[in-house]
Amino acid sequence: MKLPARPAEAFPPVRIAGGQVAEIVAALRDDIVQGAISPGEPLRQESLADRFGVSRMPIREAIRHLEVMGFVTVEDNKRARVAAVSLSDLTDIYEMRLVLEVLAMRSAMAHLTNAQIDAAARIQDRISGVDALEFGIRNQAFHMELYRPCARPRLLAQIDILFNAADRYLCMAKAAPGQREKSDREHLELLEACGRRDGDAAADCLRRHIGDALSSFQGQFAPEGY
Repeated sequence: MKLPARPAEAFPPVRIAGGQVAEIVAALRDDIVQGAISPGEPLRQESLADRFGVSRMPIREAIRHLEVMGFVTVEDNKRARVAAVSLSDLTDIYEMRLVLEVLAMRSAMAHLTNAQIDAAARIQDRISGVDALEFGIRNQAFHMELYRPCARPRLLAQIDILFNAADRYLCMAKAAPGQREKSDREHLELLEACGRRDGDAAADCLRRHIGDALSSFQGQFAPEGY
């Protein structure tokens, strides 16, 4: 599946007063996720510096962050390109999510407070009816609210990277009929399991939730030899 690319003039210069690297990373991440910058397309430091109105130093730092997040590959000649997308990459992301998120949920369960469960429920209340990019952001916020009490920063950092990587495929895919509603029901089941502090039920719910999403995406991409 080929992502559409926007012409260069679609990127107006942006002036960033503070938090330069973080804001550049966020802007480029959104462009990559939404297909505004296509897989394999080079990221030229000069053009990006002009776009954001900064020197090359924060651009280089932003590219390093994007490489760690899996959005960019840096070749031997130091040229950066948007990372390719593939069915095998999609499968890796979701199979890793399944293992790591179940681990995080089990680790968090004993420390989860009612306030944190309520916070996740409020995020869930605002998740319906949004576009794919915003859904990915809110979906990640919902899950991370429940995982954060595990207090395992390395584990949480890896889950965060996987969520970001999954957003590319989320924006490329078309939601199957009833898929969002099914996701909503599974989120509510997860909240109920957390309310009971039932780690086994929460783990089972997550396995179904993530596994069903993977199956849905694989069904869309596999026929195209993706």
